[in-house]
Amino acid sequence: MKPKSWRKPGYDPIPEAVERLGKQVLDAAFQVHKALGPGFVEKVYEEALCVELAARGIHFERQKAVQIFYREQLIGIHRLDLLIGEAVIVEVKAVEQLLPVHEAQLLSYLSATGLRLGYLLNFNSSLLKNGIRRIVR
Repeated sequence: MKPKSWRKPGYDPIPEAVERLGKQVLDAAFQVHKALGPGFVEKVYEEALCVELAARGIHFERQKAVQIFYREQLIGIHRLDLLIGEAVIVEVKAVEQLLPVHEAQLLSYLSATGLRLGYLLNFNSSLLKNGIRRIVR
């Protein structure tokens, strides 16, 4: 008898290098939250996270423009908060609580870019670990 696979049909695991990059982003986010705590607006956390990523030598693009197509027609451009190492999308939030619409937004960004891993980081949480959502497409 063949052992049952834990993988869903059609599911490919996230590459190890991308997972490592995601961990580095989370480490940087924890450092920012430890220093600043909750209470600021999103742009403050985005800026601080960029400073921390740069200090760690992690390649990122801020406010990366992504083209949105419908029926092969360009219908708009959206800007990602952070694109890390051309592999991980990070959306920075400073809200009372993360909502399903935030997760849907990130999932749409992953689909539009063809990327698989993204993080919602809500810095307005007393404990950052409660404000993290990992989204895999």
